[in-house]
Amino acid sequence: MEVAAITSVVLFCFVAVFQLLLASGLPLGEAAMGGSHRVLPANLRVASALNALLLVFMAGIVLQHAFQFSDLLRFLPTTILMWVIIIFMGINTLMNLISRSKKERLIMTPISGLLFILCLWVV
Repeated sequence: MEVAAITSVVLFCFVAVFQLLLASGLPLGEAAMGGSHRVLPANLRVASALNALLLVFMAGIVLQHAFQFSDLLRFLPTTILMWVIIIFMGINTLMNLISRSKKERLIMTPISGLLFILCLWVV
């Protein structure tokens, strides 16, 4: 379980950095959000920044669930939140799989699918 948790945290952080790069205006938009924009417009940049925060929060939930690393976060219902993350990653994988963007299908589908499996393993 520890390897799955650490691997998923690394992947969540990797995707969070990718989202921050999108939010900063780098021309990576063909691999995200349907792939219709090379550089994301302002509203999608805000969405990318919020996605980055959500991904870091998900990584924290995985860490807390797997390792109980902080007494300050013991109040979090991590089992329930892990199932929410699993459902979210399952839907995310399906959405990436049916994306019109070939880059999104080839890059993001395997990452989100792997995160789905790893989070299942952690639970």
